[in-house]
Amino acid sequence: MRRIGEILHSARTIAVVGLSGKRYRPSYGVSEYMKRMGYRIIPVNPEETEILGEKCYPDLDSIPGEIDIVDVFRRPEFVPEIVEAAIRKKAKAIWMQEGVMHEEAARRAEEAGLAVVMDRCILKEHRRLAYAS
Repeated sequence: MRRIGEILHSARTIAVVGLSGKRYRPSYGVSEYMKRMGYRIIPVNPEETEILGEKCYPDLDSIPGEIDIVDVFRRPEFVPEIVEAAIRKKAKAIWMQEGVMHEEAARRAEEAGLAVVMDRCILKEHRRLAYAS
């Protein structure tokens, strides 16, 4: 668990793949919370133009600048292509939300030097660490 703390402590920018503009979706609530906690949120969704007051990008490759964490709110079958894009962007970590797991893609990300978190909610982990300290 120390690794999760290190990832969250060192990160400033989170690209959220699959972020929905619908307030009732988990991706929206999680991203809204992380933004309130001081992280820069970059929405990634080809169906949207702006979410949470931030410009939305169709894919990771379209994002200018650095990304610390790629937070994945997509089904597991989409994870390998997201991991490849995260590697191209030189992201520091790939974070697969609760229910999202892909062992092969996780291995590929780790081999490329990315930290990997699978099947964990970034909001829950952030809160747990914030209240633990």
